[in-house]
Amino acid sequence: MPCALCGDIIPTEIARCPACGAWARRRDFRAVGVAVFMLLGFNAFIALGSGISLIRAAHPLREATHDTYDPAATGRSLAPYGDVFVICGMMAAITGLLYLGWLWRAYRQSPGPHRHHQAWVVFGWITPVVNLWMPPRLVYETWVNSGRYRTAQRHAAGLVVSGWWVCVLLGLVLARWFNGGSVHTLAEARFEVHLGVAAAACQALAAAFCMATVFQITRIQVTRED
Repeated sequence: MPCALCGDIIPTEIARCPACGAWARRRDFRAVGVAVFMLLGFNAFIALGSGISLIRAAHPLREATHDTYDPAATGRSLAPYGDVFVICGMMAAITGLLYLGWLWRAYRQSPGPHRHHQAWVVFGWITPVVNLWMPPRLVYETWVNSGRYRTAQRHAAGLVVSGWWVCVLLGLVLARWFNGGSVHTLAEARFEVHLGVAAAACQALAAAFCMATVFQITRIQVTRED
């Protein structure tokens, strides 16, 4: 394998270039995959913790009545969760930038055939309307092209990718709905809590499904390169 820094040949049994000491590309790709995997795990942990905390916050509302319900106190207790969802969105954006670099490399390394140009790895996320369906197609294409899969295995990979993307979209919509909701009545407050729990669950599941795709694609490509 040629060194990405100096061009010298790196034997397969060593991880660094004998000429300049740079890491082999397969080792660098593995490091990026591990970094993305860990960030996704942290995002899932935060989302899961938020959901559990919201479930605990729902207990006083179950015992409350229309006469004892205090909208101001409920609004103050739920307001921090809106900030948590905003912070989760910012963390997801930071993770997404690193994920985009990983996907660019993984898509380029997958043998093909590719139905889309590699530029769509970037433009597929930022082009309106197209970004509703292009990212999961690129991830699925990268996954199934990285190894030899039977039909059942391709379907299983498609289910994982589809589950990831559905949870991503639902998590975004539900979190935005939660932040724009009201707690003027007891029924609205209960609905708001359930909405927040659903948003946190979708975000945690999206991160978990994405971790599965990153792990499998990285493992297959690194093993193939070795």
